[in-house]
Amino acid sequence: MISCYEDICPICGGKLKYYDSVRRIVRTKNHRTGKTILHRYRCLNCGKIHREIPNYIFPYKQYESEIIIGVIEGLITSDTLGFEDYPCEATMNRWITRNKQLML
Repeated sequence: MISCYEDICPICGGKLKYYDSVRRIVRTKNHRTGKTILHRYRCLNCGKIHREIPNYIFPYKQYESEIIIGVIEGLITSDTLGFEDYPCEATMNRWITRNKQLML
């Protein structure tokens, strides 16, 4: 995964060339689900494929970053209006636990 507008492979430092694009589900507030397009790039040196991830989503997560950060900071709980069971409480606890492990 690379940040927007990078053109250097994070593995070997080679040049990246546009490869294709894929659709990704993004879950937002008020039970809304949308799709976004992620561009993929292939390294001309090592051949690895990297996805360009925008800053409003995290790698391997379907929920937008604003929701995940709100849960980790304690601003969003299972009782917060609009988020009663979206994401579920187990998912929220997993994000909080994972964040605590990363902070150690």
